[in-house]
Amino acid sequence: AVSASLQAQPTAHYVPGVEGIKGSSLPPPGWYFRDYNVAYTADRVNDANGDSAGPPNFDVFTYANVPRVLWITDLKLLGGYVGVDALLPLVYQSVKAGPYDSSTFGVGDLFAESTLSWHLKQFDISLAAGAWMPTGDSGMPPTTRVGLGYWTPMLTAGATWYADADKTWALSALSRYEFNTEQRDTHVTPGQAYTLEWGASKTLAKVIDVGVVGYYQQKVTGDSGPTQFVMPHDRVAAVGPEVNVVFPKQMLFVS
Repeated sequence: AVSASLQAQPTAHYVPGVEGIKGSSLPPPGWYFRDYNVAYTADRVNDANGDSAGPPNFDVFTYANVPRVLWITDLKLLGGYVGVDALLPLVYQSVKAGPYDSSTFGVGDLFAESTLSWHLKQFDISLAAGAWMPTGDSGMPPTTRVGLGYWTPMLTAGATWYADADKTWALSALSRYEFNTEQRDTHVTPGQAYTLEWGASKTLAKVIDVGVVGYYQQKVTGDSGPTQFVMPHDRVAAVGPEVNVVFPKQMLFVS
């Protein structure tokens, strides 16, 4: 039971929930640096019915620091600004389950993409195409190594709608679709994954956004490869609050 619940590789490279309020809006032309910090903990594994599937003493903790560099150019294509960006996760991962106890810190899988973004009167629109590259160290499951061990091309499309003329009310939706390739350690090709992130927000005093954000992510096709590593379709959903504060003089925002 321990090995069965730990052998699953995550279906999706993309970690949902990090873009949040106005997640579909890319900035105007210029250079930008973003630093994401993600902490995740869980103390149970669920089966397909949502019931606990064990194993005993299950405890998972992951912390990731993810620096991302963006360059939105002045060049336009089909009326949208052309941009490029890249990120590289730095991840600590710990798993305890029955007799299994392992932790690893390492460099994860590199991601790079090209983007197109439009800023219309009441809408921001974005499109992107990129790929996750298996630069991180991976291994046969069960493992806490932070690389997933396969290439993943990813397509992105999203829009933010401003409901009023002053653009103080915003509703955003951001979709991502991942095409996974064969995993180098297990020779399984994980199923394709779909992610939807959304947010509804209100701007206060021009520099503060408050709102509700959420996401839904699901494996939409089956795995293929050696049957001992093939996993069922998985899905996850979440909702929560967000506060976003801008410091204009320091050219900084914190969410």
